[in-house]
Amino acid sequence: MADLDDIKDGKDWGIETPARNEAFFLKGSGGLEWGMKSRLARIFNPKSGRTVMLAFDHGYFQGPTTGLERIDLSILPLIPHADVLMCTRGILRSVIPPDCGKPIALRCSGGNSILKELSNELVAVDIDDAIRVDAAAMAAQIYIGAEYEHQSISNLIRLIDNGTKYGIPTLAVTGVGKDMVRDARYFGLASRIAAELGANYVKTYFVEDGFERVTAGCPVPIVIAGGKKLPELDALTMAYKAIDQGASGVDMGRNIFQAKSPTAMIRSVASVVHENEKPERAFDMYKTLISEGSN
Repeated sequence: MADLDDIKDGKDWGIETPARNEAFFLKGSGGLEWGMKSRLARIFNPKSGRTVMLAFDHGYFQGPTTGLERIDLSILPLIPHADVLMCTRGILRSVIPPDCGKPIALRCSGGNSILKELSNELVAVDIDDAIRVDAAAMAAQIYIGAEYEHQSISNLIRLIDNGTKYGIPTLAVTGVGKDMVRDARYFGLASRIAAELGANYVKTYFVEDGFERVTAGCPVPIVIAGGKKLPELDALTMAYKAIDQGASGVDMGRNIFQAKSPTAMIRSVASVVHENEKPERAFDMYKTLISEGSN
């Protein structure tokens, strides 16, 4: 305990200065408790209010897809340039260095494969294990309109309830079956349902027509999925348009780790997300980084 000798009375009371009570920077998060806000502030950069998430959780239902055959070779070099890593607990424990210093968005839904109905998932990680690996967020897919819609929503609710109990945010990922319409009406519906149920942020897809209505209608932050591999300029343009229309970041996988130069690509994406760089200038940056030896 402190030494009781020579105790001095306080004198700097700041009587004329009102006590500060700053609002939390992130959309829809002001009413959350301290631990939840602390984790969200690790996920979203407090200066820009945005995030670049690196997604490499595809193997949980796709297996060793192109670019993820060896996580240690393809993903580890990218970690310093990402804000958040989105992965499964199996890859986290077996490959990701615990001293990397990056927050983890932990994939917590599973139980399906590309050989069967994708919407037939369950909660694949217990809350105790999410705490054990120091997850900054827990992620689950929801399949609005799919065969197992109700089950996927139940999975999300379970994560939200457990996450709220222990101060861990939940990311709802709007899964889309191959026969579903990918438009603003659908993604607006799915994103709003997720937020209404208590998801702290939502991952959905960018659409050219009406995306600003998707973000406006969702009371919590939206990050966009990268989706299928695009030419690098097209991917940077998609990221720019999404941010310009209200998204709070990206969660990209294939458009980064399948790029000609993944390191140059993630750095260029970050310039768009955090610095509002125009796509053409970000693409120039990408080409310059390649010429300088980025791989």
